[in-house]
Amino acid sequence: MRFLIVTGLSGAGKTSVLRHLEDNGYQCMDNLPPLLLSQAFTLCEKVELDRPVALGVDSRSGALFNAEAVLEAIDSGIDSHDVSILFLDADAETLIDRYKETRRDHPLMKRGKTLEECIARERELLQPLRERANYVLSTTGMQAKETCAAVDALLAQEQSQHLLRTEIMSFGYKRGIPRESDLVFDVRFLPNPFYIKEIRSYTGLEAPVRDYVLGKEETRAFLAHLYAMVDYLIPLYQREGKRRLMIAIGCTGGAHRSVAISEALCAHLRALGQTVNVTHRDIALEEAGWPFRRDRSQEA
Repeated sequence: MRFLIVTGLSGAGKTSVLRHLEDNGYQCMDNLPPLLLSQAFTLCEKVELDRPVALGVDSRSGALFNAEAVLEAIDSGIDSHDVSILFLDADAETLIDRYKETRRDHPLMKRGKTLEECIARERELLQPLRERANYVLSTTGMQAKETCAAVDALLAQEQSQHLLRTEIMSFGYKRGIPRESDLVFDVRFLPNPFYIKEIRSYTGLEAPVRDYVLGKEETRAFLAHLYAMVDYLIPLYQREGKRRLMIAIGCTGGAHRSVAISEALCAHLRALGQTVNVTHRDIALEEAGWPFRRDRSQEA
């Protein structure tokens, strides 16, 4: 049987996704305590359900919630079932705005706790599930319909080919290495566009910085080695049954070199027919702190 564990941060869209999955033929159970997961697997198998099952598991279980118990249940049933994890995420600002709209309390809200503290605590509690997730979807900036469409795309993509999905994330070391990363590459050895006055207000997504970084001889040599290593590793990960590979590429701030290299690696893998997505974790935060930020609205 095929099971999908739907989890993630409160306010990230789990309820909307579960309703959408139910409308699309899934047998859905929401707010299931982790200790009942194994029983749910057994029950669904006993009644011989002829459709996939989506199980909502998250911090609403309160004292009954334990991320490690979720993983233990999955590991115990993974030999006889196809079990995947969908983790819905969003940034703190988005979650706060959504709670203001609904006027509901956060599941971890206690006397004296702020909403920001609850979100941070929940993110910590759920981190083991995020690290094991087959799909991680950030719903920041998404409406409910957009979130459901993105989930459909993720599931259809996986069901159609069952191939390894590669995630590439640029980041800045000043804000820490992404905990969910499988492979980490440090590109701080490359010449830094930040110190070139004429281009430092651009990012690695834009031609002045991209051309500067990718045009360096040491960058071309590094990319040749990086491509060769990743091309060698991906088939080995696929052979072992890995569904998601996170490659993190870091520079100092996360807006120049790491971004340009991440985009180059993404283009290389897509040209080979690989399923790959790229995100830039720190680019907006870095730009917001630049005293020399240029006004892009005037450029448009």
